[in-house]
Amino acid sequence: MWKDERGDKPEEEATGADGAAGGRSQRRRRERVRTVIVTSIAAGFAILFLLPTVLTMANSFMSASEISANYGKVFATNDTGGKAYIAEKVNLKLIPDMVSFSQYITVLLKSPEYLLKFWNSVVLVVPIVAFQLLVASLAAYSFTRYRGRFKEVIFFAYTILMLMPYQVTLVPNYLVSGWLHILDTNWAIWLPGIFSPFGVFLLTKFMRRIPVSVMEAAKIDGAGEWQIFMRICMPLCKGALYSIAILVFIDYWNMVEQPLILLSDAEMHPLSVFLSKINTGEIGLAFAVATIYMVPCLLIFLYGEDYLVEGITYAGGIKG
Repeated sequence: MWKDERGDKPEEEATGADGAAGGRSQRRRRERVRTVIVTSIAAGFAILFLLPTVLTMANSFMSASEISANYGKVFATNDTGGKAYIAEKVNLKLIPDMVSFSQYITVLLKSPEYLLKFWNSVVLVVPIVAFQLLVASLAAYSFTRYRGRFKEVIFFAYTILMLMPYQVTLVPNYLVSGWLHILDTNWAIWLPGIFSPFGVFLLTKFMRRIPVSVMEAAKIDGAGEWQIFMRICMPLCKGALYSIAILVFIDYWNMVEQPLILLSDAEMHPLSVFLSKINTGEIGLAFAVATIYMVPCLLIFLYGEDYLVEGITYAGGIKG
């Protein structure tokens, strides 16, 4: 008896469609679970990284007695002057029992030495950032526009110097500063910072990604080197310049070894040196000073976050 083979096809197609839909549903469910797990892990790490900053800001609004009651055991000493054994648990508090501005009043009004050290940090860091950008821009344009064996050797030397930690070059910097008679002056900090190879290296690598055809087209149209530098290279390197400025500012804002070695006068030391020498009797002031000290870095980072990401990840193409 003849049988229509097409009779079972709709049922088979429906079964296949249901299976495909079920497979997609399972994949979406697995992706959601994976997203939740990854987000939870990232949130946990974010909380761990932010906890010291949040604790510092919260504790800066505590009174001296409350800070001593919560953390006094950490900074306690025994009869011989050494650290005492902590027999009690330290009480980490995110919310003060009573909000107090006494620490900030002391730092900002009653004790001018902290503000003096803050302005010492500003005076030391701002010229380094400004003039390092200037030197890096001119040097990077030179390395980009004019290639040659000699300049490649110089650029390679810049790379080697950048890979060395500052502690390695600290003694040569001290000897050169003594030879130039600039020890115990701001120039001993400014000169090594201004001519640091970091900005030159990063900006050169960024600037070399700009298409050569763009510069050549501008040159054919009658533009000089200065016009190419100012109207083409600098606008395209805006993200890299912001990135360098942010990274250099944060690096030198937190410097400790350079002032300790090159500046013997404690009155010239920046605020970072004070934070590295926390006095057991000034724990509350240390929290307040640390909070004030973090404000410029946080503001600069929040303002230039997009530029920082763009400067690091931008491939150097021309934006439309």
